[in-house]
Amino acid sequence: MHKGRMEAFSDGVLAIIITIMVLGLAAPHEATLAALRPLFPTFVSYALSFLLLGIYWSNHHHLLQAVRNVDGRVLWANLHLLFWLSLFPFGTAWMGTTRFAAWPVATYGVIQLLAAIAYYILAHALIALHGSESTIAAALGGDFKGRVSIGLYLVAIPLAFAGPWLAWSLYALVAVMWLIPDRRIEKTLAR
Repeated sequence: MHKGRMEAFSDGVLAIIITIMVLGLAAPHEATLAALRPLFPTFVSYALSFLLLGIYWSNHHHLLQAVRNVDGRVLWANLHLLFWLSLFPFGTAWMGTTRFAAWPVATYGVIQLLAAIAYYILAHALIALHGSESTIAAALGGDFKGRVSIGLYLVAIPLAFAGPWLAWSLYALVAVMWLIPDRRIEKTLAR
């Protein structure tokens, strides 16, 4: 089947996820800059999650540019990814409203870890469909950044109990690693 419907559905779900997250940002009741100070943790959580969702959207878009079609296995792998991404608003809100308490920060990391694993599964379902000699297989190669991201999440989750801000910093490091779009697919398609 053609990939267009999966792309459109995924774009819609991601747009809804971002909308739900921004609706979680409650405006202060006072009209002073000091009233914004207590909202800082919530805003920082939102900003990181928005950035990570943008990275997923961008990489998902690039991933699907390298394939011709999808099958049932790919559709389920994509839904699996969207499931974990749909938990971003919960993890974001809990982490922000508790001012980065250990359990919420660890839970946020678990959500990030499972989303990263789901993306890996989706990528490999696409490779299985298109073959080991396909454009997508050549573009992804060994997926070093993907494996490093999963490793950083695995380190950050237990670290949340020793120092929640250290764990959050590792989550931010993963985002920075992916901030520059992955050019492997673009380079492979240009050949």
